[in-house]
Amino acid sequence: MLGMDRVHVIRHKVLVEGLSQRQVADQLQVSRNTVKKYIRESSPKRKASVRRGRPKLAEVRPRIDQLLDEWKTRTTKKQRITGSRLHAELLKEGFDVGITTVRTYYAELRRQTAEVFVPLVHRIGDEGQVDFFEVTVEIDGERKKCWMFLMRLMYSGRDFAWLYDHGDTVSFLDGHIRAFCHFDGIPGRLIYDNLSAAVKRVIFPGRELTDRFKALVSHYLFEPCFARPATGHDKGGVESRGKAVRYQHLVPIPRGKNLEAISDQLMDGLDLQASTRRNRDGETVMQRFAQEQPKLRPLPEGVFEPRQAVLLDINRKSLVTYDSAVYSLPSHWAGLSVTAYVGPIDIRFVCRDEIRERVRVRRRKKNIVYTDYLAELHKKPQAVRQVAPELLASLGEPFADLYQLLEKSHGGKQAGRTLAKLLKAVHEQGKQPVAVAIRQALLHGEKQLLHLATVLREPLPEEIEVPAPLTEYVIESACAADYNVLLAEGNQ
Repeated sequence: MLGMDRVHVIRHKVLVEGLSQRQVADQLQVSRNTVKKYIRESSPKRKASVRRGRPKLAEVRPRIDQLLDEWKTRTTKKQRITGSRLHAELLKEGFDVGITTVRTYYAELRRQTAEVFVPLVHRIGDEGQVDFFEVTVEIDGERKKCWMFLMRLMYSGRDFAWLYDHGDTVSFLDGHIRAFCHFDGIPGRLIYDNLSAAVKRVIFPGRELTDRFKALVSHYLFEPCFARPATGHDKGGVESRGKAVRYQHLVPIPRGKNLEAISDQLMDGLDLQASTRRNRDGETVMQRFAQEQPKLRPLPEGVFEPRQAVLLDINRKSLVTYDSAVYSLPSHWAGLSVTAYVGPIDIRFVCRDEIRERVRVRRRKKNIVYTDYLAELHKKPQAVRQVAPELLASLGEPFADLYQLLEKSHGGKQAGRTLAKLLKAVHEQGKQPVAVAIRQALLHGEKQLLHLATVLREPLPEEIEVPAPLTEYVIESACAADYNVLLAEGNQ
């Protein structure tokens, strides 16, 4: 069959130039029947071919279908069935069939059963998508894995992202609160996969939500929607955007003093990109967001509290465990129960109207604050010596300078004993007056620390109440010579 350009030449030479069909056939080296055909037809037409039978496929098709049914529960996405594996099994069982026949049949079967995606329309102010992504950052020269919370408004394409140490319920809720404040509004509905922070149990087609997530939904009054299990493309907008954020804003690996600083850098980059990135109509993300923001639901008056309250028991070491992480608490709390209000970056412990806050650490890590044990350490100089570096890090200056001076001048043993006495004063009088006295001693350069004597003494009450009947008595001051007279009389 000739192409359209050859057909055009044939028709032009005969119908316009007036050449005979024989002359055109000789010039173009085609048959006269071909010239005659295209004088009648302006475009080439392909004759319908008769489909040949495929006896080999008819022979093996039942066994292929049977193998696919047998193996469907024995595969994963990364260990899936291939045409080559099916062909190898058929050969093993004695079938004489070519690999191309098997591959072609299996490819057509997969095409027929593949899901067809529907092009969606994103309404203004109606929809957002949410997900967590694992990323890597560098803090104080150490690389660590963390979780990126990402919320994307699907109409405008505006993003909010924040980094967390934990991909748990508290971080999940905190991400929503920050995102709503950043957008200054709430979309009508949010789409999630079936993550454990939001879904307690899947009862298809419904979901049983976690208590804390239900409280968040009730506070902000948006509609939670969920993707089908194991089908992340139901929220493909945030899935693809999460990968793009990693490639565009987290390469090379970002550095910072903490996750909050890195998150601020990330948001600056996202907002800058939103002000310059344009769609096919030439509109930037921020221009579309300006249209969408008035359509968002207004924020409620109160801010939702993302902290999770947990009742925990304190052991005899005055330690408490949450999420496989260990935290120290004041020694006089040992053996009691404490309420822990868990936040994304810290935990607030409340026991008998006392409050202590601790930085939240990762699983199997410890956060021991040795100033919690002052009441015990001042009785145990050897224990003070063992934990001195960690204790001095909690106390700060000038305690570290003092201990260093004591070690040089008196040795580690005496330094531990002296620091233990100081810890008793810190426990009874507070850190500030002891720190002032230490600074004075260091300033005067007195290695014997005589200026600290006043700090180590027991404080005396300013006034002593005297019973009323005794107020009339006057006690004269004693004189040392009077005692000499008494001693002389006693010797006689």
